[in-house]
Amino acid sequence: MFIPSTYTVESVTSGHPDKICDQISDAILDAYLAQDPNSRVAVETFGSHGLLVIGGEVTSLGQVDAEQIARRIYREIGYSDELRVVTNITQQSPDISQGVDTGGAGDQGIMYGFATNETPEYLPRAVVLAHKLSSGLEKLRRSGKLPWLGPDGKTQVTVQNGNLKTIVVSTQHSEEVGQDMIREELVKELITPLVKELDGIDVLVNPTGKFTIGGFEADTGLTGRKIMVDTYGGLIPHGGGCFSGKDPTKVDRSAAYMARFAAKNIVAQGLAGQCLVSVAYAIGQAEPVMVSAVDGQGNELSKAVLDQYDFRPLAILDRLSLRHPIYQQTAAYGHFGKEGLPWEGVR
Repeated sequence: MFIPSTYTVESVTSGHPDKICDQISDAILDAYLAQDPNSRVAVETFGSHGLLVIGGEVTSLGQVDAEQIARRIYREIGYSDELRVVTNITQQSPDISQGVDTGGAGDQGIMYGFATNETPEYLPRAVVLAHKLSSGLEKLRRSGKLPWLGPDGKTQVTVQNGNLKTIVVSTQHSEEVGQDMIREELVKELITPLVKELDGIDVLVNPTGKFTIGGFEADTGLTGRKIMVDTYGGLIPHGGGCFSGKDPTKVDRSAAYMARFAAKNIVAQGLAGQCLVSVAYAIGQAEPVMVSAVDGQGNELSKAVLDQYDFRPLAILDRLSLRHPIYQQTAAYGHFGKEGLPWEGVR
């Protein structure tokens, strides 16, 4: 089995510093794709204490104001402080383009996709719960139900011997609200609706006792620094490449989506209760150097995957219709398990 009996996973809100950067990078990507579906984009964002730096490489017919997009996303997330924004976006290296133009992979790398029948989302139960807790914080803030909530926050879930053991919720809040009220309201409005029975579960709310300073005022942020939150909570291997800010010709992103699509459909077809798909590429080469799939008992599923799914980069783009501006929505609360995304379809 891929999922151990005891494990811990986490999630973060959209106002977490790293997630701010992911959303800005993907919003810039979407803006380019909206104007030119063939855009090649690799954009990174770094934020720290009043400063935001946007850099990267782009080849596109589109004209995008990255600074304006960054300021808009920052405000929409819920922050009102002023940022000094520096941009440095240049042309993509022709050495990379010559391999991608012929249908090859934009880089070498290893990607993984996973699915389990444990939940309707085809994800481990605690991963789903951690995301629901963190996204729930944002919903309670935006709805006005708990107006003292701030944009920054984190959640964590521990499972021991298959049972929920610990829930941790850390949330930014306004100065005037006390910790007793924060705990009482979050247990009532956030945790209990998701976990009906809390007996025997340790619930920790703001364990430091205070969390009034958040976002870039409290910490630096960087695109791609929450890859385990983005994927399977660290329970499944990760090849190392992040997703956000990269157009779908980058196999770090598109092949990971295709691997998830294949794994989810293998489980949905009843061929396995759990499925792990692994794929690897050489830069400039269309055919993967490896495609492998196994179930939770280590039984080979590679033939079933290869018979149904083509992992060449251009085939992935076509199969999943990835040249559209759909990526900002993936940049918070995980890239998997969300309805409506093409790699989440069962067919």
